[in-house]
Amino acid sequence: MNRTILALSLLAASSVWAQANTEEIEKPLAAAPAQVRAAATVIKWNPADWTYTTLRKGTNTTVCFDKSGLPGQQAFSLECTTLGNLPRAAQNMKFEAMGAQKQAALDAAEKDGTRVKPEYGSVWFHLMGASKEAARAHFTIAVPGATGATLGLPENGQKGGVWVMNPGTTTAHLMIPGE
Repeated sequence: MNRTILALSLLAASSVWAQANTEEIEKPLAAAPAQVRAAATVIKWNPADWTYTTLRKGTNTTVCFDKSGLPGQQAFSLECTTLGNLPRAAQNMKFEAMGAQKQAALDAAEKDGTRVKPEYGSVWFHLMGASKEAARAHFTIAVPGATGATLGLPENGQKGGVWVMNPGTTTAHLMIPGE
């Protein structure tokens, strides 16, 4: 009888863990396009030092993570990019957690050359908002160092098309009109 109760307790506990683990993996994947979602890696950030734990190893170069409620983040915030951008993502979150000192730290890192560059041409997929229901999708393409002149694109969104934001910096990226 005691063995049966113990076995049932262990089974119930493992079922709850598996459910939590599944939710922890599935939630960040919502930011990824359907065609890469099944093969994406999923990680979980540690806000104490901005290292991460791999929750699921993928077979493509996409990595997704949940930033919801982390320092400097919105209440609902999911992000996917390429594995090569993880050092940049960690640095971004470290700076975002600085609050009022964030912009000064970003500017200093850009000026002294310590700002981590994202992979040129990599996409950043974001799904963020005050809540899951209020979340909106936002996509950018990293083009570090690019300017409107080098790409033949405007440097503002006034014309309604794709444009270069933060031209000439490591943060330069293509803004894609959308929501």
